Amino acid sequence: MKSILIYSVMALFAISTFAQNPDKALARVRYTYTHIQDTTQKDKPHKENMLLVTGKNASVYTSYDKLNQALNAKKQIEEQIKNQTGSNSMKIEIKSEMKSPTSAVDYFFFANEGKMFSKEKLLNNYLIEETAPQIGWKITKDTMNFSGIPCQKATANFKGRNWIAWYATDIPFQSGPWKLNGLPGLIIEAYDEKKEVKFEFAGLENVIADDAKNASDGDQKITMPNGSTGTLRIAGIETNTAYLGSEIRLPANAIKTTRKDLDKLKAARDKDPEGFMQAQMAANGIQGTFKRSVSTPIGQPIIKPEINNPIEIPEKK
Repeated sequence: MKSILIYSVMALFAISTFAQNPDKALARVRYTYTHIQDTTQKDKPHKENMLLVTGKNASVYTSYDKLNQALNAKKQIEEQIKNQTGSNSMKIEIKSEMKSPTSAVDYFFFANEGKMFSKEKLLNNYLIEETAPQIGWKITKDTMNFSGIPCQKATANFKGRNWIAWYATDIPFQSGPWKLNGLPGLIIEAYDEKKEVKFEFAGLENVIADDAKNASDGDQKITMPNGSTGTLRIAGIETNTAYLGSEIRLPANAIKTTRKDLDKLKAARDKDPEGFMQAQMAANGIQGTFKRSVSTPIGQPIIKPEINNPIEIPEKK
């Protein structure tokens, strides 16, 4: 489904800094994520390409589709800025060809510190810090190869599901997709016993030491026609592509919050998207107009897709 959003672009300063030691990125692992979110439509699962960037201590898990969307948005904006040189009123249109929504939350895992950070973007980046989950894995004797990578099987009950994971015995990273971690090797593939949620291995590559191509820490830098650079922040679209660089680090402009407070913000956004984003833009010194997708009537609340089968199943009381 094609959507068109209109924004203003201007230079902005970082909102706040969040102390956490960065880690050298050593490998990027791609997964195909499949999730039956609505059990009444099992033939229409959510599918998405995901990315895990991992080092010896830290990792970050994000949507690979979302990163490509961010890079595409940057290219579109730079081209439009170039074409509107000298204009007193600049209009930016971002056309997205994404067929389904991308995962909104990124997960940062720091093994030595025992911390996990959830990052979500509204207009600003918000970070929620929590203790990293301790998963009671049971390692079995079963083995299997995935694209030539020897793996061993482990099982665990976690967040309401019985998980099966295959970890690489020769790749000593503690990370994996989503919140799955804590095994003595990189998790290559994982799924729950009903196979309603699956993370299937789609490729692995080493990170080049000086790899900084297409990487942007926090908000992307846009090149202006005169050679100067401005900072890009887009309402509702990820602009942090630092995950493509050679370090794993928290976004420099993140705002620390709690789950309760973030849920309040999201509820306000869903109730009045235009008013919420307009207020957020004004609070950040952005002058301009926010408009939603042309496919959704203005003034109507956001209609969310049906999710009666979340990845985390609440425990029955």
